[in-house]
Amino acid sequence: MDLHGRDVHSRDLRYFVAVAQELHFTRAAERLFVSQPALSKQIRTLERQLGAELFVRDHRGVRLTSVGAALLPHAQQVLEGWQSAVGAVERAKTEERATLTVGMSTRPARGGLLPAVRSRFSEARPAATIRLRQVSWQDASAGLADGTADVAFVWLPLPDLERYAWVVVAEEPRHVALPATHRLAGLDEVDFADIADEPFLALPGSAGALRDYWLALDAREGTAPRIGAEIASTDETYEALVDGRGVCLVAAGNAPLITLGGVVTRPVRGISPSRFALAWRAGDDGRPLVSAYIKACEEALGRVQQEPAGVSRRNR
Repeated sequence: MDLHGRDVHSRDLRYFVAVAQELHFTRAAERLFVSQPALSKQIRTLERQLGAELFVRDHRGVRLTSVGAALLPHAQQVLEGWQSAVGAVERAKTEERATLTVGMSTRPARGGLLPAVRSRFSEARPAATIRLRQVSWQDASAGLADGTADVAFVWLPLPDLERYAWVVVAEEPRHVALPATHRLAGLDEVDFADIADEPFLALPGSAGALRDYWLALDAREGTAPRIGAEIASTDETYEALVDGRGVCLVAAGNAPLITLGGVVTRPVRGISPSRFALAWRAGDDGRPLVSAYIKACEEALGRVQQEPAGVSRRNR
């Protein structure tokens, strides 16, 4: 605080406010844990800096002068603002040292994305820790819905879309995974119409819109799919395919996870590509670590853009 070139420190204002509230130098000194002579000296120094007396001291006690009364609300406001600033700094320091939990049901190995994001994030937030959390396919939000993840790599569409925002990190054709003995396994490509009547492996019902997407309900023209089995992990998918319980759609980038022997994948004509995204709860991009991770992801993808404040990254 600078009054016409005179530096006034927060300590001076704290001393002044304490005396103004107590209207007693000894009680104010005890409240401040300083000696009464030191407090009196500091108040007189402040009065000299301001060029006016702040207190009347006489046989009736201590009273504010008109100048002191004018200063008091402003001094209190400055001290409250400073306390708020200190609190904000401490919260920011805590956030910088905090752990960011990254949920995922499918590890985003695509083009080395995960280590590239980690490297950029760690450079920007060296005191923060990243914890990876593998989540079952039963939770299509990969931990966002129940708050166990701060950001998550997910397949779109998410359930309750309005709750989230995201950045698409990969768009890949959907393939069909088939037992190697399947009648269509010898083809280079498969029309969706040729597999629409096959029993399909389905995500758990809790996956909601994502279950419907991987069953390709959008391409079935209202015809309900046949469900051969429900699957909630890569291992379950592979076992169900080998057992001949059904076929399933997979993203091209995930095909190597299940073509381990006895299973093949083929591109499918007539359905839309899949979209893999980094997602977060709407509004959480105001949190420093979440914002830093989003930025690191965009940098790794080469998509950093200058955007007006408040522009959502959703659907990008």
